[in-house]
Amino acid sequence: MIRVQLPPSEAECLDALFRSTDDHKLRYRLQIVLMAHRGRARQNIATDLGVHRKTVTRWINAYCDEGIDGLRPKKSKGKPGKISKALADEIKKWVIDGPAKQGLDRANWTHEELADHLLKTQGIRTSRSAVQRFCSKIDIRLYRPTYRHERGDPVKQAKAKEELAELGKERRPVNWSC
Repeated sequence: MIRVQLPPSEAECLDALFRSTDDHKLRYRLQIVLMAHRGRARQNIATDLGVHRKTVTRWINAYCDEGIDGLRPKKSKGKPGKISKALADEIKKWVIDGPAKQGLDRANWTHEELADHLLKTQGIRTSRSAVQRFCSKIDIRLYRPTYRHERGDPVKQAKAKEELAELGKERRPVNWSC
């Protein structure tokens, strides 16, 4: 049985983090280390927490090797996406220009149509949801585009701004009610 001996200041720091964290995974892992520090056997810790003894050993070793950072949950890497970051500017241009400029008879894009267009033009076979995630990463929204103002007539926009400024300058009567 290997015991974990922590200096009192480090044990207090771990205990404070255990009590204050909202991350349930980190809290669970801190609990394992704290129980080991208090002299509990790994098999008893595993029994109390309902996990395998090897799980307890893994988190104690992670703490001994890396400290608190070894206990923090890490985001899994996952499989890289099929749509490369290099295509981001081109896809943004497609969405901003609209499907009509790409030879389609649609007024707006859908994620499925954008995936199909990627297959036809770039040879990239991907799903609707993958295109949706990619568009979210590059801040493109197909259904409520925020870039409509870029297509507007600059002369009309300037005139509208002037009219709005004039409306704001007019004094309005004050109505007081008692």
